[in-house]
Amino acid sequence: MLVGLIFLVKLFYLQVLSDTYKHAAAQNIIQPMVEHPHRGIIYDRHGNLLACNMPIYDLMVIPREVQPIDTAAFCRDFGITLSTFDVAFKKAQAYSYVKPSVFIKNLSQESWARVQDHVSEYPGFFVQVRMVRKYPTPMLANTLGYVSEIGPRQLTKDRSHYYKPGDKIGMSGLEKCYEEILRGEHGVRYQISDVQGITRGQFREGALDRASVPGEDLTTTIDAPLQMYGEQLMANKVGSIVAIEPQTGEIVALVSSPSYDPNLLTGAHFGHHFASLEQDRLAPLFHRAIMAMYPPGSILKLHQTLIALQEKVVSKHTSYACNKKLFNCHPHPSPLGLYKAIQHSCNPYFYHVFRNIINQNIAKNPYKDTRLGFEKWCDYLKKLGMGAALGIDLPGEQRGCIPDIQFYDRRYGKERWKASTIRSLGIGQGELLITPLQMANFAAIVANRGYYYAPHLVKRIGAHSILPEEVGKHEVAIDRAHFEFVTHAMQGTVEGGTAWRAYLKGMAVCAKTGTVENTHGEDHSVCIAFAPRENPQIALAVYVENAGWGSRAAAAIAGLLVERYIQGTVSRPGLQNYVLKGDFHH
Repeated sequence: MLVGLIFLVKLFYLQVLSDTYKHAAAQNIIQPMVEHPHRGIIYDRHGNLLACNMPIYDLMVIPREVQPIDTAAFCRDFGITLSTFDVAFKKAQAYSYVKPSVFIKNLSQESWARVQDHVSEYPGFFVQVRMVRKYPTPMLANTLGYVSEIGPRQLTKDRSHYYKPGDKIGMSGLEKCYEEILRGEHGVRYQISDVQGITRGQFREGALDRASVPGEDLTTTIDAPLQMYGEQLMANKVGSIVAIEPQTGEIVALVSSPSYDPNLLTGAHFGHHFASLEQDRLAPLFHRAIMAMYPPGSILKLHQTLIALQEKVVSKHTSYACNKKLFNCHPHPSPLGLYKAIQHSCNPYFYHVFRNIINQNIAKNPYKDTRLGFEKWCDYLKKLGMGAALGIDLPGEQRGCIPDIQFYDRRYGKERWKASTIRSLGIGQGELLITPLQMANFAAIVANRGYYYAPHLVKRIGAHSILPEEVGKHEVAIDRAHFEFVTHAMQGTVEGGTAWRAYLKGMAVCAKTGTVENTHGEDHSVCIAFAPRENPQIALAVYVENAGWGSRAAAAIAGLLVERYIQGTVSRPGLQNYVLKGDFHH
């Protein structure tokens, strides 16, 4: 009687009180089918397509519904081998006899057009459409990024529980940075299946179904024609170009070379192409514009000038001789004042400028005096956008490196170093490292006469425009008058100095070149520029590795880009051919 009572209580609990089996039964017959949203489209500033969606097709099979067929004819129609057919069919049977599974994956539109008339001839086979990323113009690969299947590690980190195995996710570039905006929202529809797994219709006539919501579109700040031209100029070279609209911080071109066709990382051959790119010794997956860190070379002489004028340790009329015992230098007039020193990029002159900044006789002990001056110099560089990430809307931005007092204490010992010990910093060499993005941002600071907006790549999200005040304005605490002097000297550098290849008839172009020493090979070529001098429309930095003098490769590329952006055409085919040829030793 006790055992019987226990059974009765248990049965009553299972049949009346508990809903466990009710839910289990419902889950057996009600199957949620996830609908993936269309990913947001990416445009350039003029509405040109940069990234869109393209349909691809999977041939699906339900083994139970397959009837005896002419296997040879099937293989001929779908372009596969008999062994491929056998392997795919056995795999489908192992998965389920009654549920659909992929038989041939990633049929392109061309392949689908060729075989669509044959599908109906083979019962049990049908086609399912999926959307993959397509990049209409093969450029801007590192900036756009790529989309791929989410991995196990990313799934475990997904606190939103949005993703399921097999879902796609942005892995790099804008695709990653704006993933939550681009991805949209999943939809779901509930269908009824019988005990054999065969679909019998909608649950409650679709009353609980939810439509997917497409992702938001992005309008970027990129000028596609300028970007394409920049990539053309950088073909077969290693380096980068960053071009910014100074008054807004909008990036109009972001070139990293070498690069790759972004369409290689979509579709069926993603794994093969990714492995090939990853193993390439020139690292095309490395976004040099925001990740590479270089000595700035002689462009840092403009930073030194601004700091020295603000600190009143030199004036526009301060004159020094070009003493090659201090630093090697190229032939030019000597002695010379500050304007000519910038124009001719005199190394010994800026040795004196740097020493004047570092040693201002604040402390009697020369080592303590150096520490005080050096700390002040580092603070100025940070205000000028160096030594910290600028906050571009891309993953992986590097901060550069401003060596601090502790760095040199560890290297030389406390109170065992002074201005002469670290003099190479005065001409942009030594341990100082900055990114091409920071170089271009500095050009924008000078163009704006003392402020910058954080460089960014997205101009509009859906219908919402991103205004400059949302990005953030940064003042650099240096008097406007000092910037006016520097812009005047930069114009002189183009019209009668080292940046003469950036000259453009009828327009005041301002530029500064640099030749960066490289212990591993040929020197690097660097140039920053902006134009016009008044109401500037573009500020940019060009860095070409192992190309020698800054007055050659970098200055020529900068001049061509300025002309193309402002005037919409290039009037100097000889200079363009010089760059495309890539022989910068003449």
